[in-house]
Amino acid sequence: MQQIDLTEGKVIKILLALALPIMGSSFLQFTYSLVDMLWIGHLGSNAVASIGSSSFFINLGYALNALIMIGTGIKVSHYMGKADVKGVKGYIHSGIVLSAIIGIGYAFILLLLGKVFIGFLGLNDQQVEQDAYKYLAWSAPMLFFSFFNNVFLRVFTSLGNSKSAFKISAAGVLLNIGLDPLFIYSLKGGIVGAALATLIAQGVMFGLYLVIGKDFLLFNWKKPVNFNKMKEIITLGSPIAFQRILFTLINIILAKMIATFGTDAVAAQRIGIQVESIIYMVTGGLNGAVASFIGQNYGAGKGKRLYKGYQMAMGIGIVYAAVSSLVFIFFSEQLAGLFVKEGNTITIAVSYLKVIAYSQLFNAMEMVANGFFTGLGKPNIPATISIIFTALRLPMAYIGIRYLGIEGIWWSITLSTFLKGSLLVGIAMPVIKTIKMNQ
Repeated sequence: MQQIDLTEGKVIKILLALALPIMGSSFLQFTYSLVDMLWIGHLGSNAVASIGSSSFFINLGYALNALIMIGTGIKVSHYMGKADVKGVKGYIHSGIVLSAIIGIGYAFILLLLGKVFIGFLGLNDQQVEQDAYKYLAWSAPMLFFSFFNNVFLRVFTSLGNSKSAFKISAAGVLLNIGLDPLFIYSLKGGIVGAALATLIAQGVMFGLYLVIGKDFLLFNWKKPVNFNKMKEIITLGSPIAFQRILFTLINIILAKMIATFGTDAVAAQRIGIQVESIIYMVTGGLNGAVASFIGQNYGAGKGKRLYKGYQMAMGIGIVYAAVSSLVFIFFSEQLAGLFVKEGNTITIAVSYLKVIAYSQLFNAMEMVANGFFTGLGKPNIPATISIIFTALRLPMAYIGIRYLGIEGIWWSITLSTFLKGSLLVGIAMPVIKTIKMNQ
């Protein structure tokens, strides 16, 4: 498998070469999610609410997966910067072992406790709750493959080979899009059919990663497990993982608040989040590209190059976020209407998009700065800031509901994102300037 040196060449060219395939993967994933929601939307708002409810616990698994994904990515990029191939392979092997443990463990938790999790949301609709558990149970084995795929994606990016990751993502997404109508409608699987289609696509992606990355993605049962490397991975990944876990748990509690406004409100938020994912096509790509770029250049001691890359990535993120915000404000009704036809659901989704639009600029700032600190091997800094201000969403939402109704929840999300993005960029600037001067 090809590896790319990110410490040489034009900075903007390297950043775009890294980020564009990641953005392409995000765009494909968004396209799939859009098509998936369109198919599910034809089943009605209750079906959307069922998948939206179960998705919180699927996302909780992805948050836990960050424990391995982030730590492995940091160590691989640092050792690539040092040109230490043996060290790279050692950390990848440790990451694979940890992924297997967490993937199997979380899948069993969902199967055993899924009904309890769904019941906690208080949906007050027996059919929605039953369908939500069915989707969650069928998604459990899918997460096993998805956990590996996320780690492999980060490894490929850390090696500078985001193009291969894009091709694998494209194959998985296109397969998923093709299987959705077959399993949902032709075979009359409904929401279970949607989960099964995703399971098959993730399994195929897993196989492709192993074939294309056979030189690095090796697991040898006879090779002793390096507990020191596993500890390093967990230590580096813990702050971000804890941040994402807390973020998801807070979203679950917010979902419980939203459920008091009815299943239309639950469906509307799910639609809003789906549309909002448009911006993550770029900010997510920049986050991954910046983390890998910073990691290799920091490992190679190239501070001025590191500084230049950070500034360019921030500029790209800000411009894109501003355009996305305008789209959310002026075309929110058209976007929401793509998914469902029920007027009340569309009205609530429009209110979500118009309020969240004001947070997109600061979300982009947060993602790029997060990638910077992750690349340095200091994920605890953005994690701490995110934990504090994301937790503030709960009291702000509680107060906001009293005066603004459900829009109070939307404003709690926007205000916390404003605070996180502003503060994180403020902390990053003196750090990056110091590195620029000293390296």
